[in-house]
Amino acid sequence: MSLKERLRWWFIDHLGRPIVRLWIRTNRFTLLGEDAYKRARAAGKPVVFLVWHGKIFLVPWFFRKRGIMPLISPSRDGEIPARIMDGWGYKILRGSGTHFVRNAWLEMIRELRAGGEVIIVPDGPRGPDREFKPGAVRLAAETGAVLVPFAFTATRRRILRSWDRFLLPLPFGRITAADGGPVEIPHDLPPAEQEAQRARLEALLREFDAKIDALS
Repeated sequence: MSLKERLRWWFIDHLGRPIVRLWIRTNRFTLLGEDAYKRARAAGKPVVFLVWHGKIFLVPWFFRKRGIMPLISPSRDGEIPARIMDGWGYKILRGSGTHFVRNAWLEMIRELRAGGEVIIVPDGPRGPDREFKPGAVRLAAETGAVLVPFAFTATRRRILRSWDRFLLPLPFGRITAADGGPVEIPHDLPPAEQEAQRARLEALLREFDAKIDALS
């Protein structure tokens, strides 16, 4: 590893979380729609949170210190969020649709069957943008977990010219985090019927995300 790379990772390891925390806390924060999620958790339901790749900037800070298991790409791009989240009480899991790792899949199954929570980026790590991949539906069908669409928006923001139209909140605005409520998937749903559920979730998450964006 070159000196430049060592300095980069030192900076992320030691200053990444304080910078992200300060950046976000200059904003006023509003949380919408969490009641149905709380009822599901009170009933012992495991949860899979669904966040589009373009909205993940706020994920490490928002879900911190809750013992949630995020699925993070094992690629170099996934190393930055993995290092930041590692110090915020997450159960880091490396894997993705393009780097399928059977052990990662089995870890998520175990976590959900034990009543835990997982975060999945259904169009990650490389898209196409807002195209829902089938893994989350399969997880829910195998474990009985509910799927919870989640979205973020900000009044002061930049939308980057990236494949995922990445949302970068700017300081001194208002951030809204929104919970779309639990979506039930029939337990042990046959693979042949999972595509219809995948398409339904894709439409639902797209519509929900657009609705939340319209608030800013």
